[in-house]
Amino acid sequence: TWGVWAIYMVLAANLSEQQALKQACPSCDASQICNCSSMGLDFIPAGLTAKITELNLAHNRIKRIRSQDLQQAVNLRALLLQSNEISSIDEDSFQSLAKLQLLDLSNNSLGHLSPVWFGHLFSLQHLYLQGNFYSDLGESSPFSGLRNLSSLHLGNPQFSMMRQGNFEGIEFLHKLWIDGSNLSQYEQGSLKSIKKINHMIINLRNGSIFSEIVRDLLHSVTWLEVREITLPVEKKSLVQNSTRPFRIQKLTFTDAFFTDQTISRTIVLLKEITTLKELEAINCVLQGKGIWDVEEIAKSGQSFVESVTIINVIIQNFHLFFDLEGMESQINNLKRLTIASSNVFMVACNLARHFSSLLYLDFHDNLLVNNRLDETICEGAWPSLQTLNLSQNSLKSLKQTAKYISRLPKLNNLDISQNNFGEIPDVCEWPKTLKYLNLSSTQIPKVTTCIPSTLEVLDVSANNLKEFGLQLPLLKELYLTKNQLKTLPGAAPIPNLVAMSIRRNKLNSFSKEEFEGAQVGAVHLSLLECHRSLVVSLICVLLFLVILILVAVGYKYHVVWYLRMTWAWLQAKRKPKRAPPKDICYDAFVSYSENDSDWVENTMVRELEQACPPFRLCLHKRDFVPGKWIVDNIIDSIEKSHKTLFVLSEHFVQSEWCKYELDFSHFRLFDENNDAAILVLLEPIQSKAIPKRFCKLRKIMNTKTYLEWPLEEEQQQMFWENLKGALKS
Repeated sequence: TWGVWAIYMVLAANLSEQQALKQACPSCDASQICNCSSMGLDFIPAGLTAKITELNLAHNRIKRIRSQDLQQAVNLRALLLQSNEISSIDEDSFQSLAKLQLLDLSNNSLGHLSPVWFGHLFSLQHLYLQGNFYSDLGESSPFSGLRNLSSLHLGNPQFSMMRQGNFEGIEFLHKLWIDGSNLSQYEQGSLKSIKKINHMIINLRNGSIFSEIVRDLLHSVTWLEVREITLPVEKKSLVQNSTRPFRIQKLTFTDAFFTDQTISRTIVLLKEITTLKELEAINCVLQGKGIWDVEEIAKSGQSFVESVTIINVIIQNFHLFFDLEGMESQINNLKRLTIASSNVFMVACNLARHFSSLLYLDFHDNLLVNNRLDETICEGAWPSLQTLNLSQNSLKSLKQTAKYISRLPKLNNLDISQNNFGEIPDVCEWPKTLKYLNLSSTQIPKVTTCIPSTLEVLDVSANNLKEFGLQLPLLKELYLTKNQLKTLPGAAPIPNLVAMSIRRNKLNSFSKEEFEGAQVGAVHLSLLECHRSLVVSLICVLLFLVILILVAVGYKYHVVWYLRMTWAWLQAKRKPKRAPPKDICYDAFVSYSENDSDWVENTMVRELEQACPPFRLCLHKRDFVPGKWIVDNIIDSIEKSHKTLFVLSEHFVQSEWCKYELDFSHFRLFDENNDAAILVLLEPIQSKAIPKRFCKLRKIMNTKTYLEWPLEEEQQQMFWENLKGALKS
């Protein structure tokens, strides 16, 4: 007995917990993914089970994680707890989460990190701890057991110290992000224990420890990104006492601050990192005029960097910036150069001529104009250049632009889109090697023989073109999107065309001649673009047919009935099963057909309401609240009545009003208690005559005794006695 009682208590407790979980977080019901974010929760809800694989509790008010909170969630793969108020975690809170792969505790109130928390998270790959209140990582490593860790994000504005041994146990990280914006103490060797890091981001305002961190990362990091730093004039070598080969290949400065002095010194120091191939500066500020120590830079030897990217760099008083004379020897090996959104208006001719190895040049979104372009692309400049991007500048003359660009003997890819040329000449000079030309969004009204016949790819999208009839025998790809074309380009002038984009034009029809002599391999035109009026007509006809079919099906299968039934059921479900005894107003609610009203109102009502003691009956004609929806009237009347009395007849079965009245009472009445229903058969009626959808009523008719109104007067007294007895029961 006690064993049964114990099992019952456990099952009852589990059921109670599951109900509490469903109430606290409705999405957890019968789902592997449990989204409880932004629910205003003060604690982790009880009832979490092994079926849950992802639990999102972010953006709540949880302050503590207790031992038992996650004990049953043994199959959890992702646990999101960011943006709460967590300040306390019991040491064994995560002990059962051996399958957990992602844990996010960022933006909470943790004052320290305990190694015990993560000791059993053998499968953990992603750990986010940034935005808390801890000032260090403790005396040892909190991550020593996390052998599968791939990404780690930690740090906060209070984070001020890193010690040796803090990262022991971590051998490989795909990404490491440290918010050390206020880091002031760094023990040499703290990061050296990590053998390999693909990408490391560190927010670091204290420039004095920059060199120490770089020295520790030379052999482990492939891409180092430093944010918010104000670079100091560093005297010590970055590779001091370090042995080659190094691993670091890419260095990015984001939101950094430079001066002429720090730039000069940094260029010299970075040359010592012989594996460094790529430099980036994004959203940085340079305070200076370009007066760099070119002598020291030249003496330090050749740079190994092959790619430089500068995006949105603000140079205060950029119009006073010098032309970097003396830097010529440092750019010979550069292969890719991007300077975008940085107010570049020219490059000195002498400097441009020394970019002897440059293959790719991107000057998009700057201030280049035609009269300065003559200096930027002078004779002998950029001798190896193959790709040039001058989009989003202030070039006005296509003829002049083409003339200057023709000085680039090896150029095959040119983007001059989003310049406001407006006009296009009949003849232009271009490099003989040019194969790709982007003239999109340049406001040209037509295409002329200015466009070179050597092209294989041409983009003239988003212009004002009304026709296209150029002879381009080598062209393979043509982009004509967002123009004013009414007909397709002829096939004969572009015999080698493989792909053409012609969306968003004014094409109405295609003629056979437009495809003469050309084999179409693949045409990506939608049916709407080809036959717009036909498609619209078909859609209208189909829509009409669908509506017609839905109406027919709804009528045949009583869809409206089921919709009303469902709504009534939902309404009833929200209310308590039965009104309290004090709210019972009637002995019976009477449901009857209007055709039977004479017998109900003049015979039955008089007999029952004038009895001693009298019965209180609820009739829809007399007792329904005017203006109240019929559904609410019916449900309220049934709930406030001790019994529900159905006066059944052929009229009742066929009556629409009675049908819906019975519908709305059907679920609530018969689901609760069959004894609450009293059936009075006013005339003989077969249960088969009752519609099949009233399955429970049909069943009651077959299984339960009902009262039949006798036509013989001597038997009617017995009928009234039986009916009164049923009402009193």
